[in-house]
Amino acid sequence: MRTVLTHLILTDFRSYARSEVVLDGRPVFLVGPNGAGKTNLLEAISLLTPGRGLRNALLADMGRRAPGEPNGGTWAVSALVLQDGEPVRLGTGQETAGQNRRSVRLEGEAIPPARLSDLTRQVWLTPAQDRLFLEGAGDRRRFLDRLVFAAEPGHAANASAYEKAGRERMRLLTDGPADADWLTALEARLAQAGSLVATARARTLAALQDEIGTRADRPFPMAELTLTGDWERLALAGVGLAEMEEKLARDLAAGRARDAAAGRSLTGPHRGDLSVIHAEKQRPAAECSTGEQKALILNLILAQAARLSRAESDPDPILLLDEVAAHLDRRRRAALFDEIEALKLQAFLTGTDGHLFEDLKGRAQGIHVDGSNLAILDTE
Repeated sequence: MRTVLTHLILTDFRSYARSEVVLDGRPVFLVGPNGAGKTNLLEAISLLTPGRGLRNALLADMGRRAPGEPNGGTWAVSALVLQDGEPVRLGTGQETAGQNRRSVRLEGEAIPPARLSDLTRQVWLTPAQDRLFLEGAGDRRRFLDRLVFAAEPGHAANASAYEKAGRERMRLLTDGPADADWLTALEARLAQAGSLVATARARTLAALQDEIGTRADRPFPMAELTLTGDWERLALAGVGLAEMEEKLARDLAAGRARDAAAGRSLTGPHRGDLSVIHAEKQRPAAECSTGEQKALILNLILAQAARLSRAESDPDPILLLDEVAAHLDRRRRAALFDEIEALKLQAFLTGTDGHLFEDLKGRAQGIHVDGSNLAILDTE
């Protein structure tokens, strides 16, 4: 489903008092000095999906505030999205001070945030992910889960249910009372949600590997992907949901004393990891150069975007690529721009140097960002 963002209004959001920009549906590059508000704009767009946006920030941190103020006030992001040419008005924000969950509106009517996945889907890459292959497994799980969620919105609910049941189980094991019946019920929830999580990760990884196999003509390094978690490996091996659920529940019950002593659960999909190998060099991504690591991650992002763009009944993905161009050489930058255009996707890219986007002139919309000021550039 052709999906483009055509109108965006930010009110008291981050550095923006009130800013409005009209978009023509083409890719967009945002240019401005460090601290000008480019990432803030991407974050605002990312809040048109369920969750806490690309920064994973608290609501209180998103409101505009004066220097010295601990928290910002209320804020709002509103947008007009075209879906196959039909306009859809969306809005989200913190409508009252101290509000714990952000409000979401569709055509002025309140809706659950989860409904946003029916209207917009996004994939993003930020500088925080530059060390993806050097940091802990948790960062890679979150990166993979974001790719899964873009294709399967129900994955977020399963992951949340798994985390919640896991916290409750550990509280019983460590603080008591360790009621056997209640633990069994929690472990059943954990096993059900965990099996769905592991299976969705395995399904996405297999699809991504197939998609990457079709991309040998692009100047991005090919990747060999592996899931190292026990439960994801079972899913990749074809073990069914019912069998995996039964085994996970059994293993959790058998491991109660061990988990109580360790203070954490020692089995489950929360211990999985994503392994990426540079295929040509046969080297782990962590041993590759910074530029190669960035290109490997970008290839995963583009592969997922290509997959999603072929799903006729679902919204096209919107790409948010923060400070990506600066880490790519001229050949890879040109290839990135060409692929975005070929996929007919709307993408938002940021950079401090307008020369990085020379190859996009005439086929993208440029915006100069400076504080709360958004100025359309002449890119023809």
